[in-house]
Amino acid sequence: MKKIISIFLLLFLYNLSFSQELLATVQVNSQQLGGSNQSAYKALEKSLRDFINNTSWTGKRLQNFEKIKSNFAIVISERDGNRFRGSIVVQAVRPVFNTTYESPLINLQDQRFSFDYVENENLIFNERQFSGKNLIDVISFYVYVILGIDADSFQSMAGTQWFQKAQQIAQNGESQNTYDGWKQINEPRSRSILIKEILSPNWSQLRATIYSYHRAGLDNLFNQDQTAAKKVIFDALMQLKQYENSFQQAYFFNLFMDTKADEIFNIFNSGNNGGIVLGDLKNVMTIISPKSTESRWNKWKQ
Repeated sequence: MKKIISIFLLLFLYNLSFSQELLATVQVNSQQLGGSNQSAYKALEKSLRDFINNTSWTGKRLQNFEKIKSNFAIVISERDGNRFRGSIVVQAVRPVFNTTYESPLINLQDQRFSFDYVENENLIFNERQFSGKNLIDVISFYVYVILGIDADSFQSMAGTQWFQKAQQIAQNGESQNTYDGWKQINEPRSRSILIKEILSPNWSQLRATIYSYHRAGLDNLFNQDQTAAKKVIFDALMQLKQYENSFQQAYFFNLFMDTKADEIFNIFNSGNNGGIVLGDLKNVMTIISPKSTESRWNKWKQ
């Protein structure tokens, strides 16, 4: 009987971890355009919110507490008829076991965001082909990136199936020449480059680190004795030293560091780090995230 219960519990935890979809907020900011007619932007905001939250991305129906909290913030800087240009910020968080703390999974700004939109039009996603308007393509791409990173944080490499869907969307986008942000040539930090790096074997250690850092580290960090959890996080981050000669132009790597820098700093800034040699971690962080050296790593007390 105990064996049956254990199997059931494992299946439950598996479904809980890997069937998550999104609980998204959406903001559309058009202040740069001026004018008082906000109806189209409010309609866009609602349409996108409904599209993200009501689309079955994984084939599962979930309660709200099971879904991934995320935010999509769009700033529109230009409008020409039904063509809009601007930027989009994509954010998502992950709950940490047995706490109210939410760990950032992604915090990304995409400056090459343009799309066509007619007020109150239906937003329908088809992963097999480009929509022709770029709006749902970009949104769907980032939804699957979020799903992939979230899954990776619960089991090593578990996000591959969702990253592959994002890759298909990127390939659809790259096949057209109407909208920026999809090309792998002359567009640094493009969506296609991001997903290519995520799925590349060259960056598999970073994905493995994402799992160890979250599941074996953060999820145990709030135990009474934090020593073991901090050691796991320390070891996971130290593995990133292998990228010291290749991180500069790596979108995926720099996205991870930009998203996690504050959290990494705070974890080891408590002065209660057990037997960890913080100087070793400081040296690695200074190499792979040099822009945070003065604001974060040099402030650690060894």
